[in-house]
Amino acid sequence: MTKAMLLAGASVAFAAFGALTVGPASAQTTLNIATVNNSDMIIMQKLSPKFEAATGIKLNWVVLEENVLRQRVTTDIATKGGQFDIITIGSYEAPIWGKLGWLDSVDDLGDAYDYADLIPQVKAGLSADGKMYAVPFYAESSFTFYRKDLFDAAGITMPDKPTYAQIAEYAAKFTDKSKEQYGICLRGKPGWGENMAFFDTLVNAYGGQWFDMKWNPTLTSDAWKAATNWYLDVMAKSGPPGATANGHNENRALFATGKCAIWIDATSAAGYIYNPKDSQVADKTAFTASPITDKNPNASGWSWAWALGIPASSQKADAAKKFLAWATSKEYVKLVGDSEGWVSAPPGTRLSTYANPDYIKAAPFAATVLKAIQVTDPAHPTVNPVPYTGVQFVAIPEFQAIGTQVGQEIAAALAGSQTGDQALTKAQAEVERAMKAAGYPK
Repeated sequence: MTKAMLLAGASVAFAAFGALTVGPASAQTTLNIATVNNSDMIIMQKLSPKFEAATGIKLNWVVLEENVLRQRVTTDIATKGGQFDIITIGSYEAPIWGKLGWLDSVDDLGDAYDYADLIPQVKAGLSADGKMYAVPFYAESSFTFYRKDLFDAAGITMPDKPTYAQIAEYAAKFTDKSKEQYGICLRGKPGWGENMAFFDTLVNAYGGQWFDMKWNPTLTSDAWKAATNWYLDVMAKSGPPGATANGHNENRALFATGKCAIWIDATSAAGYIYNPKDSQVADKTAFTASPITDKNPNASGWSWAWALGIPASSQKADAAKKFLAWATSKEYVKLVGDSEGWVSAPPGTRLSTYANPDYIKAAPFAATVLKAIQVTDPAHPTVNPVPYTGVQFVAIPEFQAIGTQVGQEIAAALAGSQTGDQALTKAQAEVERAMKAAGYPK
């Protein structure tokens, strides 16, 4: 595609937002944006000069690893530091921080924004008390990527709903550590949004939960122990070395370079894995649902959106909203499709993306991803009733701290410095202390 064609595409995108054109008074405005170093955000940064050229608004990017981003953004917004005008947050933070008054509402981006086109489940996850506090840049559930060429050669058919027992069996068959070929890659980097994002769905599948209906922690239950034992065993037998350093990005790189036979992670990674410009296994990969167990045959993937919000401390909310309107619009999705290839278009946010024949043709995973997002139920994440919402997190302010603490204990067990039972016993005590200090039950 020529430069002239790309500029023409950008002009179409901006034409839909007449309010994006600003006068001389806004020409010197600079927005400080904190974002995560995921592939979709890297594309956003790459294309953002088109926004700057059309508006005169300058963008200063702070691109951080996921755990670091969360620490920096949380500290800044809680202290009203005002360091950032736009922050990348998720379905966990947006409703909680919105209720606390830490975020501006983003319900006023104009008729051209087409809020009705947003996938309802994603919009609801970024809202509280009838107000939307962040707009989705991309959204995801999780599913199982696997090397179809390896499975075909071994005469194995991956089930539509594999069990965790089957996944462990398959992973063992495809592991040859002497050749740096690993049967499975899973998140091991500690963090409530890193290793615990996967681990929470694993616990749900085994019928476990974070708290009972009286907010008592349940981390030493049989379900947590079974999930932990499965994880530690399969990673020891079939996972890569140094797994405690591997989060989403690291595992994505391992899978894309042909090092892993199975990878259970975010559906949003499909655009990268299926893009031959980025992935060595683009034509060798297939996908199926997140695994289940007989304890919870309805277990599904997680429910998450990376979104853009505006701290209440920002003095540049009007300019920030212009960027939000651009970066999460239907026109931006088209701009990415035209410039980067439709397989790389931001997934999981707009119904129109999944009705677009260009996207459907380029993304064989499209229908599966949309269904996974639509059927995930944050209000009923596991077998028993729970007092919280959230599939791979608990939607309370305290979870950011306790989720990371538990993630550190699980990572320590993965590293071999303690047993799984020791990790859960310590985690249980830590969560009990934190919840008591926070005044639970409330």
